[in-house]
Amino acid sequence: MNRLILGAFVTMILLGVGLFWLEGRAQVEQGAPPPDPVAEEDLDRFALAELPEADVTGMEGPTPPEASELTREQRRFFRYDYDRNWRITRHEMLASRTAGFRKLDVDGNNLLTFEEWAVTTVDKFEGADADGDNQLTPAEFATTAPKPAKPKPRCGC
Repeated sequence: MNRLILGAFVTMILLGVGLFWLEGRAQVEQGAPPPDPVAEEDLDRFALAELPEADVTGMEGPTPPEASELTREQRRFFRYDYDRNWRITRHEMLASRTAGFRKLDVDGNNLLTFEEWAVTTVDKFEGADADGDNQLTPAEFATTAPKPAKPKPRCGC
């Protein structure tokens, strides 16, 4: 019984929406009068002789390139493709990661050992261990928490 009543209710709503849609479409007026003719004095006001002129003699230069909107994937691709040849070499791919690697490679031999990799964690631990007993209390551990991300401003739409 409930399904029957609900079906009838939904049918009535759909019929009402369809009726408003059909009646609400704009229609062109068949007997619309033509626009008013422009007076001759109005034509003089818009004459070409009154428009400003630019002296472009002697001006040279390349035409600016046409701007095109890049997709998200194209922007990501061009972050790596430094020479814009539409090919990413191994050097280009690794170039964005060299600064982080150099931070971790403390002895500068281009080999990253476990100790060098773990040095940031050890430094964080030693910085948090205020009393120097090689153990972190809950209060000391709380200082190692990552800083909360700044919330993005809401759209003012």
